Amino acid sequence: MTIRIGNGLDVHALVTGRKLVLGGVTIPFERGLKGHSDADALLHAICDAVLGALGEGDIGAHFPDTDPRYEDADSRILLRAVWQRAVAEGYSLGNVDATVVAEAPRLAPYIREMTANIASDLGAGIEQVNVKATTTEGLGFAGRGEGIAALATVLLIKNR
Repeated sequence: MTIRIGNGLDVHALVTGRKLVLGGVTIPFERGLKGHSDADALLHAICDAVLGALGEGDIGAHFPDTDPRYEDADSRILLRAVWQRAVAEGYSLGNVDATVVAEAPRLAPYIREMTANIASDLGAGIEQVNVKATTTEGLGFAGRGEGIAALATVLLIKNR
C-alpha cells in the first residue's frame, strides 16, 4: 500500500461585485472573492492538496489565471479534473480535512452542503470529508474582513 499526504492553502481578497462561493456553495454576502475563476478558496486548497500528494505542483500550474478558458470557471469542475488525475494514477481517497478562515459571513449553516459537494466531486463517502470554519478573532487580513483563506490536507491511498 502506498500512502501520500498533501496540503493546500489558498487565499483570496473579498471584493464587491462578486458572488461568494465556498465549497461549491453560493453564500449570500455583500462581497465575494476576487479571482480569475469563481475564486472558491476552499476547493482551490483541496485541489492543491491533491496535487501536492501526487507531486504534481499546484492549481496555478494546471489552470493558469492567464488562460481565458478558466475565467469565471466553476471550481467544482477544476476539482473533478484534479481528482481524475489521482484516480488515473490508481489512488483513492483516505480522507480530506479542510478549514476555512473567515471573520464573516457565518459559515456553519453551509458546511453540510460544502461537505456533500466535495464528497461527490471526489467520489467519496461523506464520512471521508471534514470541513470546518474558524475566525481569527479580529486579527490579520481575515479578521479585518479583507479576505478569506482555506487550508486542506488530503490522504491518498494506492493499493498495489
